[in-house]
Amino acid sequence: MSVDRVEEVASGGTAEAVTTAAALTYYPIAPGVRLNVRSGPGTGYPVVRVLAEGAKVPIYCQTPGTSVTGPYGTTNIWDNIADGQFVSDSYVRTGSDGYVTSRCA
Repeated sequence: MSVDRVEEVASGGTAEAVTTAAALTYYPIAPGVRLNVRSGPGTGYPVVRVLAEGAKVPIYCQTPGTSVTGPYGTTNIWDNIADGQFVSDSYVRTGSDGYVTSRCA
């Protein structure tokens, strides 16, 4: 995701930096959980890192994968939180039992 910086000249003749970007929501992972981040949408993919307790994650897109049961139910939805990094939606408090963003291409 990129952030564009644009210099605008205000009516008083001074330049002000204006930042434009799409709003990105961060969602908390389940309390007391250290969550495995995998290289793909399923438990058969390798773990690439582990999120610390209390972490919050962005969700760039979502895709179906291995069904997992976690604190927020059973689901086959996997959240893409970074390039090549996925977590099961059953451990992310999105406030929904379904998709909250677009499907991954």
